Amino acid sequence: MAIDVGGKTPMSGLTDRRLLLGVTGGIASGKTAVAEMLEELGAPIIDFDVLARQVVEPGRPAYREIVSFFGEQVLQEDRTLDRKKLSRLVFQDLEKRKKLESFTHPQIGMEFIRRANEIAAGNPDAIIQVAVPLLIEVNMQHLFHKILVIHVPRETQIERLMLRDGIGREEAESILAAQLPIDEKIGYADFVIRNEGSLEETRKQVQALWDSLRKLQAERRSGT
Repeated sequence: MAIDVGGKTPMSGLTDRRLLLGVTGGIASGKTAVAEMLEELGAPIIDFDVLARQVVEPGRPAYREIVSFFGEQVLQEDRTLDRKKLSRLVFQDLEKRKKLESFTHPQIGMEFIRRANEIAAGNPDAIIQVAVPLLIEVNMQHLFHKILVIHVPRETQIERLMLRDGIGREEAESILAAQLPIDEKIGYADFVIRNEGSLEETRKQVQALWDSLRKLQAERRSGT
């Protein structure tokens, strides 16, 4: 299910020259580290994981709809959403998952547009990176000018995920199986960061990417 942005996108009817860079990859591929490097170079970030948490805070429309549909069983003692319990409820129930997405996705889409417009209002030439873990799986490519995929070999993914989450190989492979294979994501990419080497090697690639994005913006300003 694609994110619903109410018929609009942050590229609709633009009067500025913002560049929206969709950033994705596989789980445990190092997306956060790359995003932080880009942010240091000057690319503000909009993180869909952060938006997904914020739109279900108490009092928000999605929160009210979720509680109305699923009941107070999905709340913790402090009345905040028990995201893990909710995830378990919808994990193997397609209809419930679609219902949950119908509550959250429109709100995430609207918040995305609001933040992108806010950044562009302060800097019409902003290069905005938008981190979306399942960008390709939910068919959101059309929302961005360029797509960046953070890539590591599948075996590296498994090893990092096992270490990060303290899980066994079977569970790690099961988690990866729920996503599009990372090698297939490269086919959708305008840019690829190979993130299996040292931090310094990654940083050099990120700098080269930033130089390319700056050049692209300069060409857009000059109309070439």
